[in-house]
Amino acid sequence: MTTTDLPTSVPYREVADANGRVYRIGETDIDIMGRKRKWMVILPWVGMMGISSAEYAFASAEDTLHTAHSWSSAHIFWMLGVWVFFQAAVAFPAGKLRESGKLPARWAMMLGAIGTLLGYLSLAYAPHVIVAYIGFGMFSGMGAGMVYATCVNMVAKWYPERKGGKTGFVNGGFAYGSVPFVFLFTGYMDLTNFRWVLVSVGLFLAAVVAVAGYFFRDPPKNWWPADVDPLKKPDDPRARRALEKNPPAVHQYTPKEAWQTGRVALMWFCLLCTSGVNIFGIAFQVEIGKEAGFAGGIVATAMSLKAIVNGTGRGVIGWLSDRYGRKQCLIFVCIVLGLSQYGILWSADIKNLPLFLLFSSISGFGGGAIFPMFAAMTADYFGENNNASNYGLVYSSKLVSGLLGSGMGAVVVANWGHSGAFTLAGSISLFAAVVALFLNPPGRPKPKRIVPNPRPLGEEMT
Repeated sequence: MTTTDLPTSVPYREVADANGRVYRIGETDIDIMGRKRKWMVILPWVGMMGISSAEYAFASAEDTLHTAHSWSSAHIFWMLGVWVFFQAAVAFPAGKLRESGKLPARWAMMLGAIGTLLGYLSLAYAPHVIVAYIGFGMFSGMGAGMVYATCVNMVAKWYPERKGGKTGFVNGGFAYGSVPFVFLFTGYMDLTNFRWVLVSVGLFLAAVVAVAGYFFRDPPKNWWPADVDPLKKPDDPRARRALEKNPPAVHQYTPKEAWQTGRVALMWFCLLCTSGVNIFGIAFQVEIGKEAGFAGGIVATAMSLKAIVNGTGRGVIGWLSDRYGRKQCLIFVCIVLGLSQYGILWSADIKNLPLFLLFSSISGFGGGAIFPMFAAMTADYFGENNNASNYGLVYSSKLVSGLLGSGMGAVVVANWGHSGAFTLAGSISLFAAVVALFLNPPGRPKPKRIVPNPRPLGEEMT
């Protein structure tokens, strides 16, 4: 995400490292926006919670919408797929508009708030399912995409020296912000009150997004924290370890340059696999739980646990990636996500509720943790200045994964049953872990394997 240079009387200077990357130093966060940069973590986190229920609580409203509007279950699951499609589709063009200065962060959030409201209004009053596809699937999805892209890239700009944990925390709001609405849609909303419930939720969440976005502010281009010397190892052990494990990009890549490195294609495919599995789990975990004979309230609890762990897991894995490296943590979460799909299927087959809740939570952790990994890794590999459009390229894989995970997931379940579908989902995630092994930051030498001397010094001298 490129930023707008704000007028300031504080002197600054630009320095370049050995790779030619430029850093703007000398200005503090308070100099730039009059408050601590932690607010550019808190406010995006709140904004992300405002859009979370459209994806993570939508499946909980399926029964009521099905009966109230006479929409088939297939329509409802495809509607979620269309929502995810447009959420991902808007990421790259929104990033380009942000980088050109034509779309300030504040206005991107306002557009997101309008889309959120239109989505819930269409679910409440749509006279035909096509209207719901347009209102919820398209407008709400595009609004959520605006908010998501703005919030995730905002925090990366303000914390360039240790972005993993902060990005994960903000990303987490996209999951556990839905928890109250899972219970609301499952346990309270019915045919007598669904319209005013949906309208009230839409008004409330639109207000949350708009108020949070009103205070958004971008730092200047190439900004670096005044208390961290970009040319030396930081004194702060947290920042020092984070930069050692995840060194900053050698220069600020444009989207074209980033694509030419080949890393974007690998990241795109890996996210395609894992996000498709995540969306599949969101859409069909309720179904497999009910098929196993678990009560609706219990299934709602499982979905809430999934959302909570999904959200908190993003922050935890972001923090761990600062300590142990993004690539290592990405491979780990791909494996966890894959194995948990087998666990959900097994626990449903044997009708073991505690195990079902456990594996649902583990699946939530894996499904959520992939997103901050790719968001932070994109900035690590290609720099922060064009991160909105670069991450938009990677995130565009959800154009396909949303349709595959929700829409095609329904087709697979219809033909292979839950057993075949969850087995396939787990295998896809494990394959993504193999793909992630080939990810390395561009412009930096790959670690070379040192071959032992077949004739050690002692043998050569005998």
